[in-house]
Formats: sequence, C-alpha cells, structure tokens
Amino acid sequence: MPGKKASKPAKKVKKSSKPPKTGGVMVKAALLSSETVFECPLFRVQHDKIIEPGGKQAEREVIRHNGSVVILALDNSKSKRNPWIVMERQYRHAANQFLWELPAGKIDAGEEPLAAAKRELIEETGYRARKWRPLVEYYASPGFLGEAMKVFLAEGLRAGDARPEEDEEIELRLVRLSDVLKMIDKGAIQDGKTLVSVLLYSRMQEKRTRS
Repeated sequence: MPGKKASKPAKKVKKSSKPPKTGGVMVKAALLSSETVFECPLFRVQHDKIIEPGGKQAEREVIRHNGSVVILALDNSKSKRNPWIVMERQYRHAANQFLWELPAGKIDAGEEPLAAAKRELIEETGYRARKWRPLVEYYASPGFLGEAMKVFLAEGLRAGDARPEEDEEIELRLVRLSDVLKMIDKGAIQDGKTLVSVLLYSRMQEKRTRS
C-alpha cells in the first residue's frame, strides 16, 4: 500500500545442539557517572550513565543492595529422597498477601554470606545446622535490581528458639519435599527464591536417583 513502510526482515537466531558456554572473561560496562538519588537502611537507588560492552551509551536506574541469603534447610534424617523442608508463611506488603517462603534475609555490611545464612536461620526459625553447602547464586530481577541471592543447603538440623525481628510475624512449618512440589504445581507458592531453590534441588535429587 502507498505510504506503508516496509517491515524489516526478522533476524536469524542461531541454533545450536550444544549448551551455551558459561565461562569466559567477564566484561563490564564503563561507568561514566553515578548519582545516588535515594537511600534507606535496606538499599540505595543509583542513576548511572554507562557505556555498555557493545558500545551503546545508556542511562540506568539501579537498586543497589548488599545481597541476600536463602536457606533450604532440610531434615533428611528419615528420608533422603523426600526430606522435610523448613518453610515460612508471612505477610508481604509489596505482594499484598501472605506468601510461603524459605528462610532468607539480607547480608549485613562486611558479613560473609555463610555467616549471614547461619544467623538468619537461627533468627527466623531457631534451627541450627551441622552441614552447610552452597546451592546456587542468582539475580532475582537484574533489569534494575543489583541484589544477588545466595542459596545454601543446610542439613543436620537441631531445633532451638527463634529470635525474629520486631516487625516479623512468621508461621513456621516443616513440609515434605513432595508436598512443596505439589504446592508449586497448584500455584500456591509464588515466591521466586523458593521456586528457584526447591525446583533446582528436586532436579538434583532426580539426577542422583538416575545415576
């Protein structure tokens, strides 16, 4: 039709039967300027002017945060394949609802992630664990949030007294892995860190069973 712009041809997407490479040199953007436009005890908001690795100049608002820890605490003393998982239910104002979650919390300035995970598990649940190991680290919303979430597996649990913060009201439950997976299938768990941690752990369990 007259006056109608010709559409651009679609870009060809490369197909590969091999998984993407995960190693290599880390390339960062060149920071031209950075201004703190908001700050509170939990995070700060930066307005950054950058040159991205591809050469494009851009301006980004980024929430900077010390990072968080997530604890997948397991009681597998009676069943390795279907352990009990320490779960919490609490009200989240940002989501405007109660959510089922794994124990988690922020890393204090200068604090090691593992030390933060042990502290948060005790504070929120009272549990202590004899065995700790990292499971995964991920970014919840990297488009604007610089918070890295480090997930730890905690095993060999010993119960104790919780020490929650004044503004925390936490309902604590032990739930079988199989039942947590059913909750996920039904959409009863909407918390991202819990979905990532439980589903990854379940996948690892399945691989061990097959090998």
